[in-house]
Amino acid sequence: MDDSNLKIPTHVAIIMDGNRRWAKEHNLSSSDGHRAGMDCIKSLSESIFQKGVQILSIFAFSTENFKRSKKEVDYLMRLFIHAFENEFSFYKDKNIRIVFSGRKEPLPSKVWKSMQKVVEDTKENTGGILNICLNYGGHAEIIDACKKICEDVFQNKVEFEKLDETMFEHYLYQDLAPIDFLIRTSGEERISNFMLWQMSYAEFYFTDTFFPDFDEQQFDDAILEYNKRIRKFGGENHDSKNP
Repeated sequence: MDDSNLKIPTHVAIIMDGNRRWAKEHNLSSSDGHRAGMDCIKSLSESIFQKGVQILSIFAFSTENFKRSKKEVDYLMRLFIHAFENEFSFYKDKNIRIVFSGRKEPLPSKVWKSMQKVVEDTKENTGGILNICLNYGGHAEIIDACKKICEDVFQNKVEFEKLDETMFEHYLYQDLAPIDFLIRTSGEERISNFMLWQMSYAEFYFTDTFFPDFDEQQFDDAILEYNKRIRKFGGENHDSKNP
C-alpha cells in the first residue's frame, strides 16, 4: 500500500479477539490459538510502526480474564513470561519502547518481574511505544487514577481546584496521546471496558477476521477505511487528512 498520501493515526489500539475461535476452526487447542496470537502481534506491530504509527496499545489480558479456567489462565501467564523473557529482545532491536497498563495484583510475581525487565530494557527506545494492557480494565484505571489524586490532594501535592482533564490524564496508567483508531477483530462490536477515557473521540473499526489472521494487508484495509472517516471532535467537522 502506498501510504504517502494517507493520514496515519498517531495512536492505534487493538482488541486482539478471536484466538480461541481461530484455534477451534483449525482443530487446535486454545493454547495454540493464544500462541498464534502472540506470534501475530510481533510481525504486525513491526509493520504498524513502520507505517508511521507512534503508539500501539494492545489488549492482552483483562481484569475479567482471571475468571477463565485456571488451566487457561496459568497457560497465559507462562506464555507472557516466556515471551517477555525470551522473545521481546525483538522490540529492543527495533527501537520500540515497551510500557504496560494495568494492575499489579493478582499477577504472579514472575510475570510482574518479567514485565519490569522489558520496560527497563527498552526505556531508551524512541521508534514507537507499544503499550501492553495486561490485567487491565478501563473502570479500574479510572478508579485507580482517582485514588492517586485523592492521595495527592490529602498530602497537599495537588490543589483540588486545579484538577482538570489534562491533569487527570497524568494519573492514568500511562500518559499517552488519545487513541485515534480502535480496531477489534473476530466480529464482536463492543469495546469491553478497554481504555474508556482514551477512546472518547476514537474512530472504531470492526472486522470478522480472527486476530491470528489479522496481518499487514488487513491493517492496510483498516487504514484505508480510517481515511474515509470525517472526524468530529464535538464541534466543526474535520477532514480525515486534516484533523
